[in-house]
Amino acid sequence: MMKAILFDFDGTLANILPVCDMAFQHVFRKYDQRELSSAEVRAMFGPSETGIIYQNLKHRKKEEAIEQYYDQYLEHHADMIEQNRDIHSLLMHLKEKGLKLGIVTGKAKRSLDISLKALGWEHLFDAMITGDDVVNPKPDPEGVLKILPLLGARADEAVFVGDSDADILAGTAANVVTIGVQWLPDHQTLEFAAAPSFLFKTVHDFREAMEGGFK
Repeated sequence: MMKAILFDFDGTLANILPVCDMAFQHVFRKYDQRELSSAEVRAMFGPSETGIIYQNLKHRKKEEAIEQYYDQYLEHHADMIEQNRDIHSLLMHLKEKGLKLGIVTGKAKRSLDISLKALGWEHLFDAMITGDDVVNPKPDPEGVLKILPLLGARADEAVFVGDSDADILAGTAANVVTIGVQWLPDHQTLEFAAAPSFLFKTVHDFREAMEGGFK
């Protein structure tokens, strides 16, 4: 019996990737005089935003650069990101069914909190594991394994929904059913290198399969 649904965040629950790209591009342009494409930004994904800047920025003023990132993220979030009605409806439906909802994301808690508040979802999830909460980011299963007991679910009672190879690999390593999604206009993986248990391109198809027990 399914008890919990775990979600990645960026590219899965909200089309956050454009504002992440913009904020990182601003930081690397300002401090390193480097122009990064969206593909180059996303190639750095894995650690939290703070980790990405510490690992990749050459300039010594890393703390200042981190604050610049969050300033840009907050300033432009409302203009660039809007709530997806189909996903919002899905989350409400899952809550009504009594399922536990979790987030496993590489985002730092600070940026996740900004996004959840902006989208009106700050009280929706039962547990969240961010990039600040793990030593080993996805594709390591640490985050998935940490959230399961918080949701009162075993691996065989949960599914993990994500848009990247790292999500699928993390879920597979944690022995949960993996669901690849490409239902937002901007997602991290065009072709999954690691095959998910299921793949959905619309929220409607996901809901139908869920009602049938993902069989």
